[in-house]
Amino acid sequence: MTTLEKLKIMLGITGSDQDEALSLLLEDVKNDLLTWTNRTELPPALEPIQRQIAVIRYNRQGVEGQTSHSEGGVSRSFEDLPESIRAAINQYRLLKVVRYAAPSA
Repeated sequence: MTTLEKLKIMLGITGSDQDEALSLLLEDVKNDLLTWTNRTELPPALEPIQRQIAVIRYNRQGVEGQTSHSEGGVSRSFEDLPESIRAAINQYRLLKVVRYAAPSA
């Protein structure tokens, strides 16, 4: 089963009319994960995290960046990423080594 198919199951989406947008969403999340972890390929263990972040971003469409909202007695606010997801990502971060050349005298 592909990552797209699994995401559609998580979102309760049937049919293929949203496949292009969902594929783009998965690609964007993958690129973010690669940047955050300093990797060039996404480890298979991070694929569930990719889907979880994609679900979060899908559900936030139209209210991006909202930190608080109250209407009709219902209040909602968003955090950037849940701590559990950040912890999972941090387990796969690679250190970036920067060489420093001392100036010659």
